[in-house]
Amino acid sequence: MLDERDTKPLVKVDNLIKYYPIKGGVFMKEVASVKAVDNVSFSIKKGETLGLVGESGCGKSTLGRTILRLEEPTSGKIFFQDLEIQANDAETMRLLRKKMQIIFQDPFSSLNPRKSIFQIVGEPLLIYGMRNRKKREQAVIEILETVGLGQEHMRRYPHQFSGGQRQRIGIARAIALKPEFIVCDEAVSALDVSIQAQVINLLKDLQEKLDLTYLFISHDLNVVEFISDRVAVMYLGKIVEFANAKELYENPKHPYTKALLAASPMPDPDYVRKSTPLSGDVPSPINPPSGCRFHTRCPIMKEICSKREPEFREHGKNHFAACFFI
Repeated sequence: MLDERDTKPLVKVDNLIKYYPIKGGVFMKEVASVKAVDNVSFSIKKGETLGLVGESGCGKSTLGRTILRLEEPTSGKIFFQDLEIQANDAETMRLLRKKMQIIFQDPFSSLNPRKSIFQIVGEPLLIYGMRNRKKREQAVIEILETVGLGQEHMRRYPHQFSGGQRQRIGIARAIALKPEFIVCDEAVSALDVSIQAQVINLLKDLQEKLDLTYLFISHDLNVVEFISDRVAVMYLGKIVEFANAKELYENPKHPYTKALLAASPMPDPDYVRKSTPLSGDVPSPINPPSGCRFHTRCPIMKEICSKREPEFREHGKNHFAACFFI
């Protein structure tokens, strides 16, 4: 198990699988499936930030959306505060969504261009019972001020804001109902570097002020290192390494994690890389490689890697990895 046993998790995922069927033929039968998330287990403690990293297409966003049931899981179990969320009916799930929110990657397409900022941020409040317009306006003003905007922005529309301001609006909408858990799905990847820093600092401030728990999904390892308490590394639908952030960055175990760190840009022009970045592309999730899914690109691959899947084992305190040769 991936939990640290001394703390009860807020979110827990057990053997989660999400496949997308591919249908074909005259009768449109399922002929294959995209194995986006394949037997993933982990937990997130209350108040922490779990970073989730990996190359594009490895299943990070699908995993985050499936936890919130924006995508229905194929199998496996998802728990929030010990409540198995797949077992809930629509009304119970609607109430539970107040506690589980998401910040989307694109700060423009995630906002309705026909609605004012008051309507966008105030809509969750209206849906969950705040019918009085004056009270709703006051609440929206307070939420906007919390994310660094003001009352003067309330009557404007998304196209009148910069990218960073639009992402602040997305954050305002996510915290409007005072959730406990937020999935940050590539929440800063579409922003300039200087604006990224502002938004990341805002997320950290809100976490402290509102006692939030984050699943922070990103492909930027430097951002993940700064904001995360623990980090999970994902490759082709599976988690291959899981550890405290400092431990993972200082002492990576899995060859894929080492390759990701080797490919990460460094600000020092005199820095000499200790390993060669990966070559080749991620295999198709429709027909992933047998055994260890990373073996087709692994620099230390042996014959056993193509025949057997390595066990996810502990290598040091709370440091887990799936590799035969650690």
